[in-house]
Amino acid sequence: MAPRVLVIEDNRHNSELLDYLLTAYGYVSLLAAEGRDGLRTARIQRPDLILLDIRMPGMDGFAVVAEIRRDPGLRRTPTVAVTASVMTGDRERITAAGFDGYIRKPIEPEMFIAQIERFLGGPIAHPGTTARR
Repeated sequence: MAPRVLVIEDNRHNSELLDYLLTAYGYVSLLAAEGRDGLRTARIQRPDLILLDIRMPGMDGFAVVAEIRRDPGLRRTPTVAVTASVMTGDRERITAAGFDGYIRKPIEPEMFIAQIERFLGGPIAHPGTTARR
């Protein structure tokens, strides 16, 4: 079964790009446009990985990851910040908040899947390859 990746991203263009890349490489992409919807989706779908924008209106990424870490059913789910804020102080704040890492915006499509695979523990079988999970 293909890993399920929840993308919580309020920017439609970014969300569509992540969705396209994930599905093109055999992942199941779950999408939410804001923090509260993302939490609901995570609690119902139990994704293998959560990609979470930091700056969203309403419930921002820091508030969402705090809820994820308090939820016994989600607290072990790898959660990755997807953000343009990756200066030295931001890195420490992201780690201290409970994120497992971050992916820098703008997304670099040619590097994105390798980044995802690191957080999931290795590659899945992609179209045209023989890699196994």
